Amino acid sequence: MGLFQDMKILYHLALRPVRGKNHAERMESFYSGQAEAYDDFRKRLLHGREELFQAIEVPEGGVWVDLGGGTGANMEFIADRVPQLGQAYVVDLASSLLKVASSRFESHGWDHVSAVEADATKWQPPEGQADVVTFSYSLTMIPDWFSAIENALRMLKPGGQIGVVDFYATRKHAAEGMQRHGWFTRTFWPVWFSTDNVFPSTDHLPFLRSHCETVLCNERRSKVPYIPLIRTPYYQYIGRKRG
Repeated sequence: MGLFQDMKILYHLALRPVRGKNHAERMESFYSGQAEAYDDFRKRLLHGREELFQAIEVPEGGVWVDLGGGTGANMEFIADRVPQLGQAYVVDLASSLLKVASSRFESHGWDHVSAVEADATKWQPPEGQADVVTFSYSLTMIPDWFSAIENALRMLKPGGQIGVVDFYATRKHAAEGMQRHGWFTRTFWPVWFSTDNVFPSTDHLPFLRSHCETVLCNERRSKVPYIPLIRTPYYQYIGRKRG
């Protein structure tokens, strides 16, 4: 990916006004001009996705729902195991990203993977229940994020898995055994990301840990393109729905 494409993405991230009367319109306004180059830039910005998806158990004949899944690139992290799923859904509000997802699934011959334009806080799979629900850097872009998690738990079977990877900040007084970010990290990153309507939260991870049986919980930092020296914090979480 060249410098010109990077600059185009950075323009949409930092400078282009985001317009719309509701969240769906704002999402499409944000992504419509960058959909084609979306995946290449995000590979260098959104870390930990492949590792998370690889760590989730893929149930034979099961249903996998990726909420806020955008272009469907996440499914390629488990491309060798997608055929064993009964059905998979990539749910998003941005139609321009879902067009990319549909083309991707068609190129793979995955006729059992569907791109769905819908609200992650309300949509439920036609099957009634899911075996796996994932959020890959999407919770920070869902204003009503707690409703999105609650909706995910509603659709999950008892013992089903929820997987999340996203930016975050810790609480000032984090729980015992968890990382505690300093003032700069807790202050700078939420303000910096908010210009793109991305809102790293101090509450995502505690909410997940309190509502699920924790299987995996990693707290890490990663590089950000064109911002040297400092690292942004992100977490990986896998939990099971209590039975």
